[in-house]
Amino acid sequence: MLNRLILLALLFTSATAAANEGGFRGAESCRECHASEYDAWRGSHHDLAMQLPGPDTVLGNFNNASFSYNGITTRFYRDGDKFMVRTDGEDGKLTDFEVAYVFGVYPLQQYLLPLSRGRLQALSIAWDARPEPEGGQRWYHLYPDEPIDYRDPLHWTGPYQNWNTRCAECHSTDLQKNYDRATRSFDTRYAEIDVSCEACHGPGQAHLQLARAGKLGDSPQGGFATDLAQRGLWSFPAGESIARRSEPLQSRTQIDSCGRCHSRRGTLGDYHYGADLLDTHRLSLPQSPLYHYDGQILDEVYVYGSFVQSKMHQAGVVCSNCHEPHSNALRAPGNGVCAQCHQTTRYDTPDHHFHPAGSAGASCANCHMPETTYMGVDPRRDHSMRVPRPDLSVVIATPNACTQCHSDKTDQWALQALRAQGVNFRDTGSHPARSFAAFDRGDSRAVPGLAQLANDPQAAPIWRATAMEALGQAGGREATQTMASLLYHDDSIIRTSTVRSLDQLLSLPQRFQLLTPLLDDPVLAVRMEVAESLAGVPLDQVEPAQAKALRTLFGEYQAVQEQHTDMPGVLMQLAMFQANRGDTPSAERAYREALTLNAQLLPAYLNLADLLRAQDRDEEARTLLLEALALAPENGNALHALGLLEARSDNPDRALDYLGRAAARENLGTRHRFVYAIALHDLGQPREALIELGRLHRQFPADQQVLLTLANYSAELGETAQARGYADKLVKLAPGNPNYQQLQRSLQGK
Repeated sequence: MLNRLILLALLFTSATAAANEGGFRGAESCRECHASEYDAWRGSHHDLAMQLPGPDTVLGNFNNASFSYNGITTRFYRDGDKFMVRTDGEDGKLTDFEVAYVFGVYPLQQYLLPLSRGRLQALSIAWDARPEPEGGQRWYHLYPDEPIDYRDPLHWTGPYQNWNTRCAECHSTDLQKNYDRATRSFDTRYAEIDVSCEACHGPGQAHLQLARAGKLGDSPQGGFATDLAQRGLWSFPAGESIARRSEPLQSRTQIDSCGRCHSRRGTLGDYHYGADLLDTHRLSLPQSPLYHYDGQILDEVYVYGSFVQSKMHQAGVVCSNCHEPHSNALRAPGNGVCAQCHQTTRYDTPDHHFHPAGSAGASCANCHMPETTYMGVDPRRDHSMRVPRPDLSVVIATPNACTQCHSDKTDQWALQALRAQGVNFRDTGSHPARSFAAFDRGDSRAVPGLAQLANDPQAAPIWRATAMEALGQAGGREATQTMASLLYHDDSIIRTSTVRSLDQLLSLPQRFQLLTPLLDDPVLAVRMEVAESLAGVPLDQVEPAQAKALRTLFGEYQAVQEQHTDMPGVLMQLAMFQANRGDTPSAERAYREALTLNAQLLPAYLNLADLLRAQDRDEEARTLLLEALALAPENGNALHALGLLEARSDNPDRALDYLGRAAARENLGTRHRFVYAIALHDLGQPREALIELGRLHRQFPADQQVLLTLANYSAELGETAQARGYADKLVKLAPGNPNYQQLQRSLQGK
């Protein structure tokens, strides 16, 4: 026991020394002057985010308990002062592991087990910390319905359960991941084991020095990089039932600070306190499959992406208006949180919520912030704070709080119940969710609605950004016009997404001309997107000053990505960047490294195969695609890629077989089926091509690409009347398109 304590002391001394160099002084240094805040923080989920194992911190049953999953029986036991787990290791063999840390506290607790190369891994068997009457006080598996073994990247020993990469940044203070790509090892350090004061406020050394010198008033932010106090003053204007801020909120400083961890995001470089969230992270937008079409949470996306959709955010509400930031507790029990700004006489009544007072249906949160359960036992509320919309549920199958609670009823029942109360939705047909749903189906009629949303200054910036990315995929005049108006927008979320949309809208020379002013954009996420978009620019063909700026940008991109090459997805991004730079050896190495870290990463197989094919290494590409198909025999993308490869290799029968199988598996979109139809035509089966295109047209009657091909192929086969009909539809859909008008005229004389 003594040796273990000495080792831990040495580790913490090393971590603390590194922390002091960065100005981090620890929570205890805050206690003397900020006793009430410190006391509120002690025992909070932030304080208990990560702890050393001991009798007071380990909640799970380690009294020789066992749990069976996928043919493996795991045992939890004690060895003196050690908490031990006997379970399947990296090789699938039963091995004994000592618990290094406990992770979290409620409603579940996980356990971090050490592996080689400095890795800490989160065991997928967790302890349900809820009371026994609620179903808790038991061991359970986080993936109960999936037969995951040691070969699966989701296994507890795999890359997606790695603490250093996936968890540490948000469970400790001043984390330094310190990944070495050459050895695939970590030397991860932190200033404090938990989420402490300085995790949010930043290094406290300067603040302490000013306080001791009695000079806090000399610094506008007390020696900190930022001021997180943005609650503001709120009051009810005369005759109104909703409070307003006395002064508009000027920045996202506070919510961006919380969003560092409470968002679905990827890390970029080093964290800067007080910076725009996108200066240190990539943000996931409310898109399928992470969110429902109307922005409700679907996958585990945390809070930020939902909250910035909300009317509350647009009104100037920040996290600390509802949550006490040190204890994490709500500002008031029950509906009292909402009553801070919503008069109870108007909103906390049966006339508003249509439920008996005091019932579950009378809870503001239950209707406006419904819960979704993640990790088996952890219900989390949707922070977009929306009105339940059963009308959208009926037409596009998005969920609504009414039938989530009344689970024995239908969406149509909920819609009729609201209508009976005088609630009628006037925008069912024009709601932006309809456009996103239609676009996901490949329906080009969604484009005007997306353009309207992207250009709407009253819409939440995150929605405008999401619409812009969809427009980028759709292409066309509306997309280009919208891009031109948003590319230099003040909001970094909009600017980032607009840059991302350019690859499919404009040629490389056009992108270079437009993106030159953003080479030194103040927000890193924007610069990263610019670097990816301009990676193909030949530096010897531009002005020396521009070439120098691009070299600087590309060097920054490479340096940022290299910090995170422990993540297969980052290696994929780096590989694509290097391939566009013409550095195919480095790109190939990055793709292969991604596959080493995650042997089931299908996009890496497909991209690497494409890279090999471009070098006339068709046989290697074929072998790689067959490996991908062996992993996922029903994967449409793998089948499609093999079909294209066989077509280029002059193997028509095999090409049509693969392409046909890919087409048969396509439920959303049109790409695989459209390409299959083209292949049928080009490989001598034009009649079968028309049949396939006809099916597509019936499903997507406004798809102009399908209509144009139908018109041309019908004309080829002498079916002029049918060709004219398709041309007429094209002109009706896009009356300003001169190519469609010319096609229509050419067919009229036949």
